[in-house]
Amino acid sequence: MNQLYYGDNLEIMRNEIPDKSVDLCYIDPPFNSKRDYNQIYNNIGKEDAAQSRAFVDTWTWTLRVENEFQEICINDKGIFTAQTSDLIIGIAKILPRGSLLAYIISMTLRINEIHRVLKSSGSFYLHCDPNVSHYLKLVLDAIFCGQGGDFRNEIIWCYSGGGVSKNWFARKHDVILFYVKTKSPIFNQQFRPYSEGTLKRGRTQIKGKHYEQGLRKEGTPVNDWWTDCPKITSPTDPEKLGYPTQKPLVLLERIVKASSNEGDVVLDCFCGCGTTVSAAQKLNRKWIGIDITYQSISLIKKRLTETYGKDIMKSVKIGGIPKDLESAKALATKEDDRLRKEFEKWAILTYSENKAMVNDKKGKDGGSDGKIRVAENHDGKSVYRDLLFEVKSGGVGVKDIRNFARVVERENAVAGVFITLLEPTKDMKQEAASMGDYDSGYMKFPKIKIVTIAEMMAGERLNVPLAIDVVKTAKASSVEDGQLEIE
Repeated sequence: MNQLYYGDNLEIMRNEIPDKSVDLCYIDPPFNSKRDYNQIYNNIGKEDAAQSRAFVDTWTWTLRVENEFQEICINDKGIFTAQTSDLIIGIAKILPRGSLLAYIISMTLRINEIHRVLKSSGSFYLHCDPNVSHYLKLVLDAIFCGQGGDFRNEIIWCYSGGGVSKNWFARKHDVILFYVKTKSPIFNQQFRPYSEGTLKRGRTQIKGKHYEQGLRKEGTPVNDWWTDCPKITSPTDPEKLGYPTQKPLVLLERIVKASSNEGDVVLDCFCGCGTTVSAAQKLNRKWIGIDITYQSISLIKKRLTETYGKDIMKSVKIGGIPKDLESAKALATKEDDRLRKEFEKWAILTYSENKAMVNDKKGKDGGSDGKIRVAENHDGKSVYRDLLFEVKSGGVGVKDIRNFARVVERENAVAGVFITLLEPTKDMKQEAASMGDYDSGYMKFPKIKIVTIAEMMAGERLNVPLAIDVVKTAKASSVEDGQLEIE
C-alpha cells in the first residue's frame, strides 16, 4: 500500500520505514535560501493573489540543533560513518553555529536515514542549488562513498523564465546529485526523441532506406544536462498548482523511469505538492511521501484525487494526521517552532475538506486564521463572499466570540466559523446564537458557528455552497496514461 505521512521526516523514517526497503529516493529539500515560500491560491477576482506561507527556508541554531550536532559528532549509537562525524566536526571549525551549519546538520541526519532505508540496488537523487550543493556533496560522499556507494552524476537541470540580474549572469539551473548505494544499482538508460532536424539529416544520409534504420529507435541518449524539462512558470500552465518550488512532472518521470522498475518503492521525504508521488503513481510504482506541513498533505490528497479518481485514497495509508481528540491535542501543543501554525492549518483544511485558504499572518490589527469563498444568490445570479475561520487551542470565553464577530463585520464577511479544541461555555453558545443566521439565497448558515475539534473528529464538515475550489485543480490523468479519466 502507498503511504503518505504528515510530520517530521526524520522521526517518520526512523520509526516507520524499515532498513533496505526503498528502491529509489528523490528529494527536493529547502536550500537554506533564507526565504518564506507561499502557497498561491486560485480564487476569483482580486483575491487571486491570496497567499499563505507554505514553509520557511530559514534555519536557526537552537538547543535541538545543538543536540543533533552532538549526536553526529559523538556517534554513541554508531549509526554514522567515521567520515561523517569527522566531516561535521571539521565543518564546525570553519562555519559559526548559525543558519548554514544548522542546515547542514539537519540534512546530514536525513541523508543518513535515506541511506539506511535504501536497498543495495537503490539510488538517491538530491535536488539542490549552487548555494549549498558543494556542502551537500561532501555529506553525500561521507555517507554513501564511505559505505561502498558511488557518486554517479551531477545533473544540471537548465530552465528559462523569471528575472535577470544586471549584477551577475542569470542563474537558470539547479543541481541534482545522483548517488547509488552500491556499484550495481538499477539503471534504465533514458532517451529523448530526435529533433526534426536530426530526422531530416538521417533521411539525407541514408538515401533509399527508411531513415529509422540509421538512427537509434529510442532516440538520443539523455546526458547529464537537461534542457527538455521546462520549468513551470506560466500562471495558466495546466500543471501549475500554486505551490512554491513545484517541479515539472516530466522531470520526475525521467528520474523514476531511470532508477526504478514497475512495482518498486519510491520515497520522497520532502514531498511538497506531491510531484514525485504523482509520477510514481502514474508509472506503476509504490510510493512513500512525507511532509512536515499539513498544507502539503492536503494538496497532495487533492492532487491525487483529481488526477487519478476519488477512490485512489483507499489505497493510501495515511500517517501522522490526528485521528482522535488526543492526537489533535498533541498537535496543538507541539513545542517545535516549525509547527506553531500547523494545528490551525490542519483544523481549517480538515473542516473545509481542503478547500479553504489559510491566513498565516493575521497582522497587528488581528484578523482571521483563514477564509473560504461562498456563493450568494442575487436575483438568480451567483456572487461570491468570504466566510472566515478562527481557530483556538487554548482557553476560550464569550469575549473571543465577540471579538471574532467584530472581525467578520470589519472584513465584510458573511459569516464565521469558530473552531475550538476546548468545549465552549454556555455564554459562548448563547452569544453566537444571538447573532442570528446568514441567508445566502441558497441556504441559511449561522452568522457565527462554533465547531469543536471533537465534533470535527466525529465527521462534521463545512456545508455551504462554495464559489470554486481555491487550490488550482490538478490536471486529470487521461485514459491513454492507463489511469482513470476524470469527468
